[in-house]
Amino acid sequence: MVDLIPRQHLFGNPTRYGHQISPDGKRLAWVAPLDGVLNIWSAPLDDLDAAAPVTRDRRRAVDTFGFAYDGRHLLYVQDADGDENYHVFAADLESGAHRDLTPYPGIAAGIVGMSRIVRDRVLLALNDRDARFHDLHSVDLATGERQLVVQNPGFVGFLIDETYAVRFAAENRRDGSSNLLIREGETWKRWLTFSAEDARGSGAENLNTAGNLLFCRDSRGRDTAALTQIDLESGALRTIAAHDEADIGTVLLDIETREPIAYSVTHARRSWHVLDERFREDFSFLEGQGLGDYYPSSRSEDDKFWIVVTFSDTRIGEALLYDRTTKTLRPLGSARPELDGAPLAPMQPSVIRSRDGLDLVSYLTRPLGADGPWPMVLLVHGGPWARDGFGFDPMHQWLANRGYAALSVNFRSSSGFGKTFLNAGDGEWGRAMDDDLLDAVAWAVAEGVADPKRVAIMGGSYGGYATLMGLARNPDTYACGIDLVGPSNLETLVRTIPPYWEAMRAQLHRAIGDPDTEAGMTLIRERSPVYFADRIRAPLMIVQGANDPRVKQAESDQMIAALERSGIPVTYLLYPDEGHGLVRPANRLAFFARAEAFLARHLGGMCEPIQESEATGSSVQVLREG
Repeated sequence: MVDLIPRQHLFGNPTRYGHQISPDGKRLAWVAPLDGVLNIWSAPLDDLDAAAPVTRDRRRAVDTFGFAYDGRHLLYVQDADGDENYHVFAADLESGAHRDLTPYPGIAAGIVGMSRIVRDRVLLALNDRDARFHDLHSVDLATGERQLVVQNPGFVGFLIDETYAVRFAAENRRDGSSNLLIREGETWKRWLTFSAEDARGSGAENLNTAGNLLFCRDSRGRDTAALTQIDLESGALRTIAAHDEADIGTVLLDIETREPIAYSVTHARRSWHVLDERFREDFSFLEGQGLGDYYPSSRSEDDKFWIVVTFSDTRIGEALLYDRTTKTLRPLGSARPELDGAPLAPMQPSVIRSRDGLDLVSYLTRPLGADGPWPMVLLVHGGPWARDGFGFDPMHQWLANRGYAALSVNFRSSSGFGKTFLNAGDGEWGRAMDDDLLDAVAWAVAEGVADPKRVAIMGGSYGGYATLMGLARNPDTYACGIDLVGPSNLETLVRTIPPYWEAMRAQLHRAIGDPDTEAGMTLIRERSPVYFADRIRAPLMIVQGANDPRVKQAESDQMIAALERSGIPVTYLLYPDEGHGLVRPANRLAFFARAEAFLARHLGGMCEPIQESEATGSSVQVLREG
């Protein structure tokens, strides 16, 4: 019998994570709990024991931040209870003062750029003029004074240089294609077009410091997105890197020139490839340290120090300080040291062939000592333009430890595997995308991994939609399902997107259907689980954040109403202080406690008793108990 890993160890607050080094290499910052709430901490590099909190939030995590180049300020963003109306704050590390750089009600702001040249200002995107489109403003870090850089007439975004000059803009078109526009004086001129087939995975990435080279991800003329370089004077295009099975992933840039020095590719596993010989010794050193998968997450301005994050399937992420001069690594701590020695299960990458010949890169974790078919939970990722990958996955470890096989599948529409695979999901929500999941379940049964009578489906966002549609379309396949913030009605989903998603509307219509056309509405009604609720037979749990701006509470409410009209029991959990997912640890733990009991009841796995903090510390409202 394997010991149960406490839920707190998997889903409670991590000890520390997200390390960044200041541009001058003198300070570190990271995220760690303060009185049970995640906040930003910082310390001198030579005295980490002197760490002190930069933020002191008492309600919701503050975990997105970056050092400014002025050597004094740290910037962070925060919303209110998951509404995604983010504000940008500047913390003065010398005086301790904090300033909201975006003190405007109802806006959603973001950091666009921090420059090594314009060190006293930050470039922010703000939608206070028009909620649909973000204008760019240069904001003084010390005073908060802002200057308009460019007004947005309807573009997806802009490409700037290191002086905060706007050089290019990206524009989505109604047919799903996109244009890259070049700025000439006060006018915009179409400079490059990506077809609808290329647009989702292609686009401009950055300019070099000299401003004469543009680097792009580009799948034109090939299936996977390559890294390309365009000489702005001559127009000459050169392919820098490409891979036959996967798109180019993370690209590391030279600190001074802003030109690529290395890139990663992830098919089943991540691999690094060096472009600049000055850095080959660094990657050779890191490869030889037995780090598992790794990536450089932060670098000092002189490039002497890197923060390297390492992880594997059975080891949670650990940050290391890499000194490139001495070729030494200094541990900065594990995110969850309480998991040291825990009975963690290995993850197995597998490629499953779909019924129409696509390769579905998938990841399977089985209970330790598993032999023969076990109950299985199919985990469906959100997006759908995202992907699952290899590495430590708390959901996989939780399920395997409770006696379930866990299977994650990169179904068509998942990103990173080329444009054919990415676009194969257009018009296929609830059909071919669901078929991929069915094919993965059939594979697990045929391989002797899954007991066909004890398979659950579970996911968030698109994964929640897939859960609802899977239970309705395939009532005999799944023993139960858990939907977390999943849309149930694709018409209301598209009609109620946040206003600042307006520039993405054409892409959504291409994938789901245009509700303003007869053909689009026909497709939407065929693929919306709310219209097929009466077909569901398996027990279902629905989880919703009341402040979710993407998948609004009405999505879950109307599904609950449809189920009740058909007399189908369902459990409905509402979190009044959450948005598109569960951030507060008490809420996360309360959800996983209830989900664990739900799975044990319907699949027969093990279950840790609900802890007092999980029963009393959460805001959860149980609106239905099925």
